[in-house]
Amino acid sequence: MPTTSPQPQPTSGPSVAPVLSRRAIVGYASGSVGTGGFGTLPGLVLAYYLTDTLGVSAGLASLVVTVPKVWDVLLAPAIGAASDTSAARRGTRRPFLLTGALTLPFLFAAVFAVPAALTGGGAAGWVVVTFLLAATAYSVFQVPYIALPAEIAPDYTTRTRLVAPRIAVLAVAILAFGAGGPALRDGAGGGRPGYLLMGVVCGVVLGLGMLGAWWGAPRRGTRSASVPPRPATPSSPGRVRHVAAHLRTGVAAIAEVAAFRRLVAVFVLQALATGGMLAGAQYVATYTLGDETDVTFLFAALVAPALLVMPLATRVARRVGKRRALVGSTVLFAAAALALLPMHWAPGAWVYAPVAAAGVAYAGMQLYPLAMLPDVIAVDARERGAERAGILSGVWTAGETAGLALGPTLVLGILAVTGFVSHTATEAVAQPASARLGVVLAFTVLPAALTLLSLVPLSRYPLSAAVVDAPTSQEPA
Repeated sequence: MPTTSPQPQPTSGPSVAPVLSRRAIVGYASGSVGTGGFGTLPGLVLAYYLTDTLGVSAGLASLVVTVPKVWDVLLAPAIGAASDTSAARRGTRRPFLLTGALTLPFLFAAVFAVPAALTGGGAAGWVVVTFLLAATAYSVFQVPYIALPAEIAPDYTTRTRLVAPRIAVLAVAILAFGAGGPALRDGAGGGRPGYLLMGVVCGVVLGLGMLGAWWGAPRRGTRSASVPPRPATPSSPGRVRHVAAHLRTGVAAIAEVAAFRRLVAVFVLQALATGGMLAGAQYVATYTLGDETDVTFLFAALVAPALLVMPLATRVARRVGKRRALVGSTVLFAAAALALLPMHWAPGAWVYAPVAAAGVAYAGMQLYPLAMLPDVIAVDARERGAERAGILSGVWTAGETAGLALGPTLVLGILAVTGFVSHTATEAVAQPASARLGVVLAFTVLPAALTLLSLVPLSRYPLSAAVVDAPTSQEPA
């Protein structure tokens, strides 16, 4: 049964906005519990778990957090193509959503269930295998999930209405997992038992949110009458195979759609920045502020303002356009990150003010790209007469995954170069001054530089209205 009642968009004259059902809005928003939790908690604690609980060296830990994500980058376009094929044949992407929702909770818990006998390299091997499987399950859900807005809400304004509640739930999920996960760990006494409890509880909550998205997803595809219901790659296999062929299809899509290429570049660079800041937060709490539990307050200071300003961020996008609003958020985030640099010499409660300013910017850096993506997908489908939502979403997920993975990798690389000493939870170590400086640089200068770099492709992205409102518009490559 369709979850929306859209009206075809006429090429001239007034348009009738489609009506979104409550089930579609609530179901789509609930999926952000899964995406927010999995996108946040490993990035926040996994590197620290490896270096300060399992005794894995910073250099080896950087490989552990990167290898599963590299696999995910290769796999996501294949999942996207298979999702498109399923949508064309069955009229729905729900089987993918359900598969991811049922498998991820167990695999997520397994990442933090390293046997007591394993430390160092053995523990690293356990984490890399379980995290690879968890990342695969996540992609099976995430790729079709972010392809849904172009099908549920086939016009510019309605897509923003659909995505805004999802981003609000995303902000709540990020806050709940980012602050609550470490609190669960610390409440259980920290160390391996604390991480295990955190993994089990958070895994269950992830699965429940993802099941909500499956419940609310269309049982039969609903799309604009101007877009034929056929896949862009009808010869693609229905199962996830021939990964190289699907990866080439995704790369071709980047080459063919300039607006998409630039939007992906912006999102990847900003994912690198936020991934680096997330990974550095626990180290800042322990080695700069002097208390491991301060990570909960740091994270709350970053995310809570995003909750408060989300309605304002939506209104700003309607007034000035999504692209201009994203530029403003980007500049604010970089300035706030650089304002934190003096904490190396003068740590104190003042750091929460710049972190809160970064949180205000973070709201826009989440909302605007995700609201711009379905616009690009819709225009691509209209101009080419073929549905490529899954392929484009697969490339998007691959880019996001790469950014969020390489952010912690860069942080761990900085720690390794500056002489950080890894240890188990039962050992006490004093980090050298160079390593403590490296922690601050990874939390401040690195995110600021990457965020400012994202302004380059963003400056060449067309205004959102131009991308969507001109039925035959083509942006020069």
